[in-house]
Amino acid sequence: MTKIAVIAGSPSNGSRLFGLIQHATDRLARAGYDVDLISAADLPAEELLRANFNSPAIQEALSSVDEADAVIIASPVFKASYSGALKTVLDLVPQKGFQGKIVLPLFIGGTIAHLLAVDYALKPVVAALGGTNILGGVFAVDGWVSRTEHGGYELTEQLRERLDAAIGDLIDELGHYASAPNRTEQGQAV
Repeated sequence: MTKIAVIAGSPSNGSRLFGLIQHATDRLARAGYDVDLISAADLPAEELLRANFNSPAIQEALSSVDEADAVIIASPVFKASYSGALKTVLDLVPQKGFQGKIVLPLFIGGTIAHLLAVDYALKPVVAALGGTNILGGVFAVDGWVSRTEHGGYELTEQLRERLDAAIGDLIDELGHYASAPNRTEQGQAV
């Protein structure tokens, strides 16, 4: 089964970012993909900040990334860049940890002015980790996601359409990836 790791870089599990993540993971699960969520907020803070590679929680998170065919990197934007919590998780990924993987960014910020955070802040780090197949992704504004009274999230129709298109691109790319003749040469199992 094709595996997808979602790295959620919010320091809080109450972030509107999880509205985007929930929509994406629901769609992927309905399409038959195995999705594993790695939330920076759920990792032990001291072990994360000290880069404790012996930590079972850190090892499990890194194993999920290693076994994934695709990685969704999701983060709120603070001060024109992705979160420090996301950076601490990315710092643990081995140097070629994204090699041969499809990467889909999902970002959310207070204003559309932070749209370029994906291009100027995230993409160089993904490339340094061996990632070469970085999809366009989705940038959302906080106001496009609202919390429901039952603890869920409501997305604007336009945002849902953009997320659906991005997830469709990811699914298409996974289809091409699965049939690629050089997949085993990249170190991935057939």
